[in-house]
Amino acid sequence: MKRDIATVEQLGELSSFDQIIDVRSPGEFAEDHIPGSINCPVLDNQQRIEIGTLYKQASPFEAKKLGAAYVSTNIARHLQAQFLDRPKNWRPLIVCWRGGQRSGAMTYVFRRVGWDAQQLEGGYKAYRRLVVEQLAEVPRQLQFKVLCGATGSAKSRILQAIGRRGEQVLDLEELACHKGSVLGVLPDSAQPSQKMFESQLLTTLRSLDASRPVYVEAESRKIGSLQVPAALIETMRAGECFNIEASFAARVDFLLRDYDYFLLAPERLTACLHPLRNQQSTETLQRWQGYVRDARWRELVSELLELHYDPLYSRSQTRNYGGFAAPARFTSDDLTPSGIEALALRVSGE
Repeated sequence: MKRDIATVEQLGELSSFDQIIDVRSPGEFAEDHIPGSINCPVLDNQQRIEIGTLYKQASPFEAKKLGAAYVSTNIARHLQAQFLDRPKNWRPLIVCWRGGQRSGAMTYVFRRVGWDAQQLEGGYKAYRRLVVEQLAEVPRQLQFKVLCGATGSAKSRILQAIGRRGEQVLDLEELACHKGSVLGVLPDSAQPSQKMFESQLLTTLRSLDASRPVYVEAESRKIGSLQVPAALIETMRAGECFNIEASFAARVDFLLRDYDYFLLAPERLTACLHPLRNQQSTETLQRWQGYVRDARWRELVSELLELHYDPLYSRSQTRNYGGFAAPARFTSDDLTPSGIEALALRVSGE
């Protein structure tokens, strides 16, 4: 029978397998996994804890016996529920934490069936090492066109509209599940782990054509709780800048539409304002909280822009983005959907 260990030196090699099966626990899988893989745990979250505790506190032998029973039962269940329809020439890659006993057990059973199942040498840890290495290299191969503009300039919506026109875009805020500001937390949508963010980011970066420009929104090093990899942020900051200069009234109107979910959950908005206590006076924060209680949304948004976001933007853009010294400028007083489409056409036509 063929060798049952797969050594992966390049992430592209993963595409040679018909399916990638991650046998780690659901908790491990949720933190990060190879994009496109499925989770078929041979030990669930509780079983993994139980076996680990038994191994340390009682006996490795007793732990192995119970572990073998759990693993055998779970492999049988997955085999019957998900894989009985696979043809003889099916070739899966089996992944666990380090390429040890968990993936080895499923690989052994599948190979006894007759499939050319392969166990990933080094497991998830080997994959993670490749992700870190490539995130230090792949971004530097790309040429970025960076959308700049004060908060409320509809940069994310313009970026999405540019993508609909067939241009390459990198939407970091979509990958991070966060709008990038102190009020950027999305309702009912938690941010991924840092590792999962990096896995999804690398998958996106590898899909881009390095011979064509990539449009991206100007970001800081952090989007919510997530760090943008150093090589990416450095390459973005060296890119060509396109500055959206929307009127103040248009920005306020846009934010009232784009953040309308806060109007339905004012308590969430009040909580999001709390981190600004170190940057704004107590009097200012109390006034803003009063605006929330009284549903005076336009006054709140206007003051947030004037007193917090605009000064912060002015400092950060000139300091961080080299191309911001002489950007291409696009003025507008219309950030409605049709106005955004018009701006996307103007920007991508440059």
